[in-house]
Amino acid sequence: MTSTWLAGFRSAVISPYEAIQLTVPRGFDDQTVRQVLHLAGGGTRLRVHLSNRYGRTPLVIGAARIALRKSGAEIAAETGTVLRFAGAERLTLAPGAEIVSDAVDLATSAGDDLALSLYLPEATELATSSHKPMEFGYVTAGDRTADPDLPGAEVIESRFYVTGVDVLAEAGTPVVVAFGDSWFEGSGTTTGANRRSVDALGERLTRGWIVNQGIAGNRLLTDEVGERGLGRFDRDVLATPGVTDVVLNLGVNDLALNGAAPAAELIAGYRELARRAHQAGLRVYADTIGPFAGVIYPGVEVEAALPIRREVNEWLRGTDVFDAVFDIATAVADPARPDFIRSDLDYGDGLHLNDEGARAMAEAMRIPLAR
Repeated sequence: MTSTWLAGFRSAVISPYEAIQLTVPRGFDDQTVRQVLHLAGGGTRLRVHLSNRYGRTPLVIGAARIALRKSGAEIAAETGTVLRFAGAERLTLAPGAEIVSDAVDLATSAGDDLALSLYLPEATELATSSHKPMEFGYVTAGDRTADPDLPGAEVIESRFYVTGVDVLAEAGTPVVVAFGDSWFEGSGTTTGANRRSVDALGERLTRGWIVNQGIAGNRLLTDEVGERGLGRFDRDVLATPGVTDVVLNLGVNDLALNGAAPAAELIAGYRELARRAHQAGLRVYADTIGPFAGVIYPGVEVEAALPIRREVNEWLRGTDVFDAVFDIATAVADPARPDFIRSDLDYGDGLHLNDEGARAMAEAMRIPLAR
């Protein structure tokens, strides 16, 4: 059996200046940040990707450790391992720089939670982050990276500086990238429970695993919350180790935020992503755009956007540019009001799915690797 590096976890990140209206951006100073990373797949060794992609000043990391998590901020202390970078335990990441740790021996399985502890000894600026990962993290004063637990730590719901974990696993294992917006990242599902649509789809895979590159608020065509889908596709999909398949779920924010994009431009964007995926030898699937007529947030021009949604979804259902199209819109819609999410699947804001809705969405995504 031969082994190769595969993506076991991915986290798409954004500039904190883009997220400023959606969450509270933050920095750190002489603090340890312990973050939970839920693995889609496991292997015998691992390495961790850190990023100062959107930083404007150098980022100093005084210490970094990885361990299996027990619960909350508590780790399995016997699994705690120092992370080194080109042999060094302390590093400085220049603005815009990214780095991969040296490999460490730590056996993991799909579904394991890792705890990544970073000590940030100097004042940082606002941090490169994943603003809606639907997972908890923990912040405490000083270098506590080796501590088995962090009682009294501040609980946070964003993820900082980490973009991925690679695992050394069996060569030929399929890796699916879920590339999209909040319907993949998991907004509306229970924080810390791993009940996103991507998690539910991963449970249905008969082989391989799926990694989540969703960004809540992300668009296909326009930079605003994260780089647009067309801009980040090569980095967040094509550069993912071991990727064989990609599922696309984008478009709702192009319609619902700050004026609806024309149908022709959305269709052209979908065609371009399909072309790039096929050119790279990937199988590529697309979801229809989910219903959002019941959205409660101000500024959404629902009446102007809904006819465009219907036009684009009609094209998606009939096109052959993808290997398959999944009609998740119909799967979660109110049959009597198909522009609305079914009430029992609605998180409560008319725009996002709850845990049951996320599972219904996953069941509609019938990729060949799934039951």
